[in-house]
Amino acid sequence: MTMHRLALGALLCLSALPAVAQDSAAAPAPVPAAPPPAVAPAPRPATVQVNILTSEGPILLELEKERAPITTNNFLRYVDSKRFDNSTFYRAVAVPNAPELGLVQGGIKFDPKKIFPGIAHEPTTKTGLKHVDGTISMGRNAPGTAAGDFFIVVGDMTYMDADPSAPGDNLGYAAFGHVVEGMEVVKKILAAPRSPTLGEGVMKGQMLAAPIKIVSVRRVTTPKPAAPSAAQP
Repeated sequence: MTMHRLALGALLCLSALPAVAQDSAAAPAPVPAAPPPAVAPAPRPATVQVNILTSEGPILLELEKERAPITTNNFLRYVDSKRFDNSTFYRAVAVPNAPELGLVQGGIKFDPKKIFPGIAHEPTTKTGLKHVDGTISMGRNAPGTAAGDFFIVVGDMTYMDADPSAPGDNLGYAAFGHVVEGMEVVKKILAAPRSPTLGEGVMKGQMLAAPIKIVSVRRVTTPKPAAPSAAQP
């Protein structure tokens, strides 16, 4: 039945062609409308790339120095003073029943010899960034205490975003960039063995039995092109 309808439709279209051709010969051709002026794409917010060299391989980051300037500049302060050198990724938190998802935390581990004063909190409601797969964000206690400890999420963890409708401390964490290359290294750290006894309070059982060494962290002088992350709409 369908083939009959298609054939009939084709015949109807073909039978109309001569009339269309005759009308178009009698009437002047319409003047095509002028194309709309080209609109230049909005410039992408300024970023800076940083390479974390770990004992398991490199992790290339792209940091949002325009959208999250306070947090990015704080991170770069630790980078440029080489205070992340010889530190570690020391914590890995897996999602219950989904161990391939979670976060890894690293940095100076609140070393009093390396820590700079805490910084003003930049919530995701201000920066427009989100805690999606590969996002780097700052560890903190109360707002304004973030310093030299950071984490990278594996999988979407948008419950870490600020939520003004939630009670209590609803400012979330300060996302400030994303992984460009090296998520396989992050996932390897997430899967590393954890100590059942190390850690205090909610962190007990989340500390790596053998922390992953951060050899060095440096700015990338020749940044690699990177596709926009889901963290940056």
